[in-house]
Amino acid sequence: MAEDLKRAAAEKAVERYVESDTVVGLGTGSTASHAVRRLGELIAAGELHSIRGVPTSARTAALAREVGIPLVALSEARPILTIDGADEIAPDLSVIKGLGGALLREKIVAHASSRGLIVVADGSKTVDSLGKVPLPVEVEPFGYEATLAALSSLGCEPTLRLEGSGSQTGDPDRPYVTDGGHYTADCFFPDGISDPGALETEIKRIPGALETGLFVGLVHAAVVARPEGTQIMEGS
Repeated sequence: MAEDLKRAAAEKAVERYVESDTVVGLGTGSTASHAVRRLGELIAAGELHSIRGVPTSARTAALAREVGIPLVALSEARPILTIDGADEIAPDLSVIKGLGGALLREKIVAHASSRGLIVVADGSKTVDSLGKVPLPVEVEPFGYEATLAALSSLGCEPTLRLEGSGSQTGDPDRPYVTDGGHYTADCFFPDGISDPGALETEIKRIPGALETGLFVGLVHAAVVARPEGTQIMEGS
């Protein structure tokens, strides 16, 4: 059921927001993959044309090529919008992303998108306030122990992500490494995250903390599928 809802949200977002002659940022993760596949189907059917994608990971690039989406780099073209999944969505459209392991590149592409980010999710991802899931932070491997200690001073419990944990695969005793060659700290805030914007600023003051999974002010709309139907939440 959850996978069906993810697919429904992703397909609704593609059909509502993507037009021909458009550059689209392509997110990473299981829900975003449904959007990539739907784009490929519409291109193959001739319902969309002159679509180009900017992938946020090697995994997404491989899938896009498989389904026939031409790819470009940010140096060649800027996206109109990016479609990606989310791990939590707050009522003000602040979100947590990054449990899929590509948050830095996802944020770069979303920030470069003129209309921002369209997040797609099933209804379990909506929350009253952020912080029920750990907040991913992409960190520089050099001195990561000091970086995690500094993160803990902000009131969280940071854990270095390992291969084989969560949605990752590989050796469970080795750190998970992003496409950019970085580590990821999953930071659980026992009291939740009351001010995502302020927390993002505090984390990025820490040397070695390269980017956070807090996406604040970047989301144009959230497309959320539930058994009773699909809801579209758009920002002002």
